[in-house]
Amino acid sequence: MDAPVIDLLQLYPRDMNIYGDWGNVLVLRKRLQLRGYDVRLHEYNPGDTFPDQVDLIVGGGGQDSGQNKIQADLHQLGGRLRELADDGVPMLAICGLYQLFGNFFKTHTGEVIEGIGLLDVDTIGGPKRLIGNTVLESEEFGTVIGYENHSGQTFLKGGTQSLGTVTKGEGNNGQDSTEGARYRNVVASYLHGSLLPKNPAVADFLVRHAALRRHGSFDDAPLEIPFEEQAREDAAARPR
Repeated sequence: MDAPVIDLLQLYPRDMNIYGDWGNVLVLRKRLQLRGYDVRLHEYNPGDTFPDQVDLIVGGGGQDSGQNKIQADLHQLGGRLRELADDGVPMLAICGLYQLFGNFFKTHTGEVIEGIGLLDVDTIGGPKRLIGNTVLESEEFGTVIGYENHSGQTFLKGGTQSLGTVTKGEGNNGQDSTEGARYRNVVASYLHGSLLPKNPAVADFLVRHAALRRHGSFDDAPLEIPFEEQAREDAAARPR
């Protein structure tokens, strides 16, 4: 019998894929394969045709110039992405794409890059970069570990939930101890480095919901991966 298929889409890998964000795609593909799925990997850049079938979407960070390059295309795609998010498609948006999934990003020079409003968050360029190893506590995922590197300061609006509460680092804005944002099966975060190799609980959340939505079932048995927990402990113990 043929293996069940999952269609995994990376958004804007040409302009929004820095600080190791490609690693998130590799982790999702590998964990899906270990669970017996055949992964079809798609890349979408400005002007491409959006795939008819998408089960899981990943997007990364980029320079302000990269965000400018994708802005017009992302706006054209915004309605489709909001529909997919409302329909439960799991997504991971890191840094720059996190900002553009929100309402707007006002850079430190005063330029306003409009977002698609999938997340009710606003981002304003701050006077300094927030850089370093970061740890947060999440009710959904436990301890989440990563590395932040951003000047944008993001503020959650309305009832938008954070990914977690910062215990080491600056988080969304260095002021309210929040990090990241959540909406249905969408996870947004400033954590690069990349996020998913250090946080298998987040990866499996995305994998689980992609499989359930596409195939109606998912074997949630833990994967036996040597040194996974030791790697997390080492990453969490690093100095800021």
